[in-house]
Amino acid sequence: MKKKSVLALILAVLAVFMLLSACAKSETGAPQDGQTPDAGESKIDPNKETIVFGGSRSISGVYAFFEQSAYGPIYKMWVDEVNADGGLYVEEYGKKMPIELKVYDDTSDLSTMTRMLEKAIVEDNVDFILPPVSTAFLYAAAPIANKYGKVLMGAEGGSATLKESIAQYPYFFSSLNFSDTQVPALVDILKEEDIKSAYIVFIEDLHGTEYSGAAIPALANAGIDVKGVKSVPADIQDMTSIINDAISTGADAFLCMTYPDQGYLALNQSISMNYNPKIWFMGSGGGFSSIVDIFGNDVVEGIMSWGAWNTKSSEACKDYFDRFYARYKDDPNVSYDYWGLVHYYAGLQCVQEAIEKTGTLDNAKVRDYLANNHFTTVLGDTWFENNMIAPECFMGNVGQWQNGIFEVIDRSSKATSDPIVPKPEWPAA
Repeated sequence: MKKKSVLALILAVLAVFMLLSACAKSETGAPQDGQTPDAGESKIDPNKETIVFGGSRSISGVYAFFEQSAYGPIYKMWVDEVNADGGLYVEEYGKKMPIELKVYDDTSDLSTMTRMLEKAIVEDNVDFILPPVSTAFLYAAAPIANKYGKVLMGAEGGSATLKESIAQYPYFFSSLNFSDTQVPALVDILKEEDIKSAYIVFIEDLHGTEYSGAAIPALANAGIDVKGVKSVPADIQDMTSIINDAISTGADAFLCMTYPDQGYLALNQSISMNYNPKIWFMGSGGGFSSIVDIFGNDVVEGIMSWGAWNTKSSEACKDYFDRFYARYKDDPNVSYDYWGLVHYYAGLQCVQEAIEKTGTLDNAKVRDYLANNHFTTVLGDTWFENNMIAPECFMGNVGQWQNGIFEVIDRSSKATSDPIVPKPEWPAA
């Protein structure tokens, strides 16, 4: 799609964001000068038996993969674990309360998501809300959460744009590392591996626009020549012309900053066209076990992606993975996400601890506790800085498939392996 299409999409998202922001400020007296709204104050019902978590997620449509394989399996597992223990103990009710889920399908449509999210809050009176899918959807959900004083622990998605405006939306928390730490880590690897040039493909949404927008100047500053930049729509079916263009430039690195569907298409066509640059990088989806299930270990060997962690990162990570694997090993729709899986679970653990420590379902009190305390999670000691999990808490920013393991290859003490550059040739057909 042409640049006009990208601009139109960004403007549409920003329009929704500004409208909701205006509503938040005018209708509820949302935060002024750092203050938080009191709309989340709980009203104790002596007959209340459950804590209701609700929201709107992409159960169908182009983003359904994430509900099937990313945050979806994680929050369901967390709910079952909590309920198996009798629920969360809430002091103001004097008892443990199991969690009830009420989740609507937004069909991967932004306007449907905003309507269904408000329905869950206003009509269903949910106690806490779950995040929607993707960076753009989170961007639109943040002012809604703030308008009604509901804690929104983000999952799939992260944005420097949200980071810049997060002070206006103190009820939004981000659990995922994103471009501001990941792009520099990737560029450091490319520079140290003497990569001279790169070709970028990005998806036409806020995620792709932000990552490519951060990567282009960072690569240039590192002396890496950007040979080409192409945007693609979510429903693209053929990347032949893009792969041909990348081949013609002779770029050392192919950086595909997309979601799984587009990345897997690009990978399949790179293999069929024997396009094998020194570095083949895939964005979201590249660190999912589904890429191995689809293409096999020999094919994915050497492919890099965002992340990262693995069972060698810590004993807590290994224990969590073992429990996750035991639950989902026979479910063909569930993938193991070596980027977000531990971060999403850590975010839920923080919410759980905040509820139990404050002894209330009052979102304002839970929000304040989240913002100002340390937590023990699968990441270890975990805390928020400006409502984002602190960079020191993350296990890694870039990973690479090596012998069936998604290794952390950051130039840091948390690395579990050195990068393999150039990547191996595609196996013979």
